[in-house]
Amino acid sequence: MASFPCALHPSRLLPILCRHRTLATAAAPSSSAVAVFWDLDNKPPNSIPPYDAAVRLHLAAASFGRLRFSVAYANHHAFRHLPGPVRSARSARRAADRIEAATPAPVPYLCRVCGRRFFAHAKLVHHFRQIHEREQEKRLRRIDSATGGRRVRLVGALAMKMEKYEKAARELLIPKVGYGLADELRRAGVVVRTVEDRPEAADRALREHMVETMDRGKVGCLILVSDDSGFLGVMREAKMRCLKTVVVGDEGDGALKRCADAALSWKDVVSGKAKKEAASTVSKWKDRDLLKKLEWRYQPEEEEEEEEEGGSDVFDDDSDAGDECLDVVAKEEKKPWWKLD
Repeated sequence: MASFPCALHPSRLLPILCRHRTLATAAAPSSSAVAVFWDLDNKPPNSIPPYDAAVRLHLAAASFGRLRFSVAYANHHAFRHLPGPVRSARSARRAADRIEAATPAPVPYLCRVCGRRFFAHAKLVHHFRQIHEREQEKRLRRIDSATGGRRVRLVGALAMKMEKYEKAARELLIPKVGYGLADELRRAGVVVRTVEDRPEAADRALREHMVETMDRGKVGCLILVSDDSGFLGVMREAKMRCLKTVVVGDEGDGALKRCADAALSWKDVVSGKAKKEAASTVSKWKDRDLLKKLEWRYQPEEEEEEEEEGGSDVFDDDSDAGDECLDVVAKEEKKPWWKLD
């Protein structure tokens, strides 16, 4: 007997069907996907910690649709710069350390790694650097020297200790350069890219990335965090490509916000109020799209076809008056109904 091939299980057919994409499906833009472009040179998160600012920005962006990615561009100066609140907090910490050197603190400081208590913040920092920082360096060296499956098992075994150390180090240690802007943004899921220290280098790279994203057709909404009017051209191009545009900035009625479909205040994003505004904006967009679908539009080509098809049925074929009228109509020039004689 001839043997027939066994039928494939539906779970095995699913990956094959997912890979089958037509040209129209691949080129169609995803109207629900959102991309965030952050100009750190123009809009750095100075008022709140960078991690909190990025998380709240992502929450506001997710109200417009599914967040596909978020990217931030800046030069080296933006990562070395210390905002005013950070400088004041560090000066206050140094003043408190001088006071604690003479008078111990009434409440001890707890080490988040080993649980030891210290009545001076400077002693806690010294203990952390001398013991836990060296232990972390040893773990990293062990992971770097391992390969293959041994490396995977070693990373899994040391993951909890490394995460515990990193969390305590963020609260206790001061970054060597700046205030940890790039690391905190990466921890929040933002792709941070550094450009050369040249005028308008970050803006140029950001514009090129936005145009590349539009060419790929994978997003339906662009969110720009900036007040720089140099992005007017790329925002207009996005609107010409039927993409939704949102601008987040501090200027109340700037040129960039007037060009965009929606505008959010950076203060509202930081405070969390932007989520409600985004939800109302999305509902307005849906209503507008529905009205556009229901709107009647005059198409002269279809009207001419209807006249050609139905014009001969106005008069009977046997009627002499009908023949005369048809001759008169044929002699006249056909003009659209909106053009006057």
